[in-house]
Amino acid sequence: MITTLFVANRGEIARRIFRTCRELGIATATGYSDADANAPHTREADAAVHLPGNAPADTYLRADLLVKAALACGADAVHPGYGFLSENPDFARAVIDAGLTWVGPPPAAIAAMASKTRAKELMADAGVPLLAPVRPEEATEADLPLLVKAAAGGGGRGMRLVRELAALPDEMKAASVEAASAFGDGEVFAEPYVERGRHVEVQILADAHGTVWTLGTRDCSLQRRHQKVIEEAPAPALPDGLRAALHEAAAQAATAIDYRGAGTVEFLVSPQGRGYFLEVNTRLQVEHPVTECVHGLDLVAWQLRVAEGHPLPAAPPEPTGHAVEARLYAEDPARDWQPQTGLVRRFDLGPTTPTGPGQPLPPAGLRVDSGFGAGDTISPHYDPMLAKVIAWAPTRAEAVRRLAHALERARLHGPVTNRDLLVRALRHPRFQAADLDTGFLDRHLTELTGPAPGGVAEVAGPGRAEELGVRLAALAAALADGCGRSRFGGTRYGGAWRNVPSQPQTRTYRGEPDGTEHEVRYRLTRAGLDAAGLPGVRLLSAARDQVVLDVAGVRRTLAVSAYEDGTVYVDTPPPAAGPPGQPTAYALTPLPRFPDPSDRTEPGSLLAPMPGTVIRLADVTEGDAVRAGQPLLWLEAMKMEHKITAPASGTLTALHAAPGQQVEVGALLAVVSD
Repeated sequence: MITTLFVANRGEIARRIFRTCRELGIATATGYSDADANAPHTREADAAVHLPGNAPADTYLRADLLVKAALACGADAVHPGYGFLSENPDFARAVIDAGLTWVGPPPAAIAAMASKTRAKELMADAGVPLLAPVRPEEATEADLPLLVKAAAGGGGRGMRLVRELAALPDEMKAASVEAASAFGDGEVFAEPYVERGRHVEVQILADAHGTVWTLGTRDCSLQRRHQKVIEEAPAPALPDGLRAALHEAAAQAATAIDYRGAGTVEFLVSPQGRGYFLEVNTRLQVEHPVTECVHGLDLVAWQLRVAEGHPLPAAPPEPTGHAVEARLYAEDPARDWQPQTGLVRRFDLGPTTPTGPGQPLPPAGLRVDSGFGAGDTISPHYDPMLAKVIAWAPTRAEAVRRLAHALERARLHGPVTNRDLLVRALRHPRFQAADLDTGFLDRHLTELTGPAPGGVAEVAGPGRAEELGVRLAALAAALADGCGRSRFGGTRYGGAWRNVPSQPQTRTYRGEPDGTEHEVRYRLTRAGLDAAGLPGVRLLSAARDQVVLDVAGVRRTLAVSAYEDGTVYVDTPPPAAGPPGQPTAYALTPLPRFPDPSDRTEPGSLLAPMPGTVIRLADVTEGDAVRAGQPLLWLEAMKMEHKITAPASGTLTALHAAPGQQVEVGALLAVVSD
């Protein structure tokens, strides 16, 4: 029996595993980097060991340090979570050699699937259908498009889509560099890319007594940069015959490598309805909660039982209903998915009803697995996922509606997130019709991140409806600020009332993250609020934290939160006080009336958009002519590679970056002059 479990991981998955351990009466331990000294998983563990440094290569990827830490905590078992060393057979062997129980598949099974090229050979021998790799040196135009993939990779790292044969050598090289950096193995291969294919996977669970469960299907087609964003179970709109074939192929794959514990067999489903083997993830998947919700079981608990030698029942629980998961990331989808860092000021997803591990299914529920909370800081060293939000309901339509509803009402103050994109994606007609494929987000990104159509013309005026939401938010921020500045405190109308006409109160705010400036001009008169450009808006009440407006006859309550650095967050009630699909939360920074003239950036300066490491430079030198949008260098930050391009056409007059250099956000990387 396991008494103390060491979780060789961090963040959301470490906390998820701790939760099951508490229910089973198992003590918990973990390691933590410098950046995670006060992280939630560090605080929640019964024991924690410091892993000096921040880089994964110095901390969470150090098998020797992790085994040593587990022994120091008195642990008798190790759970690797997902990512980091979870699919490293050498780590599994090191754990076992130290006399500890490995909560995962046998090292031999991990090794068999560690290389995607070797895995395909094994699956072909087992009769599992797959896409045959294409030898790059023999590729022709007829083979295009091709997908270049890292043999030892996952999570979209070391992956490139190639549509032109001439680009294949460079993309193979770039993928190899990224793969070597991420996985310590630069081997890459190419295979046919299936246009409009679906990513469908089967959850497996196997014991040491010959029983293999196939726990239904999941659809994980909504992806950005080949990384999953929205997942659901069961996979919708699959013919029964195809679903059964995928279950059978998954069971064959598990049997072929003598699998133990939880794992996932991933498939690519073509528009013609054919399923092709992609890989076996020899670990727990990020999206495992949707399977837990529809089957009413705890996969982590079963991982621990299997590791202890217990047999599985002959058959798994029957599935019930539908579950959808959205990954909430600190990133800006409108800016090439740029990851964000900084302090999480507020993280409130509202009331949740337990839907998963160790608890019966409710009539409908919401589950949140998070790695952060209010007061925590998002570090540049790790993945920017804040939380997974999972909704379960009897039907797919109800689960999707519940999830969109919960995300829309969340109060998230701090770094920019992908929340609005998630809500729009869930409500997109094609998603609701289960018309899914891996190119969905790329194809619809403009409409998922751009201004919403329609609006309340009586308030906003012709052609200005899309501005209404942010204008009302800025007005609310100004009125709440007036209450805070007034010696009367939270008065009914905010600020002081005058008996004679006066100049309008004026406030200017910069919207985050787009930087657009919004000026608010208003007066409080005997007749009520007189707001420039908003003739149909009446003020009902105002306080420092809440402003109530009448907008074209509809009462709207706007919650206002002001923080020490001056940033103001305004949360509006959905549907937003404006066009359908508008954001329901706004971050505003008040601007001084007289800006400092020295606070300027030299034209043509290329600044680091995030903290990270320069991993390579383009073939350019100072004095070269460059064009706008031309790649100059690449940064690696938060588990992703980011291309940094010339801000304008001109001459590269300065280059302040070198491979391996660590840069902070705002650091000067280069200068392009006219």
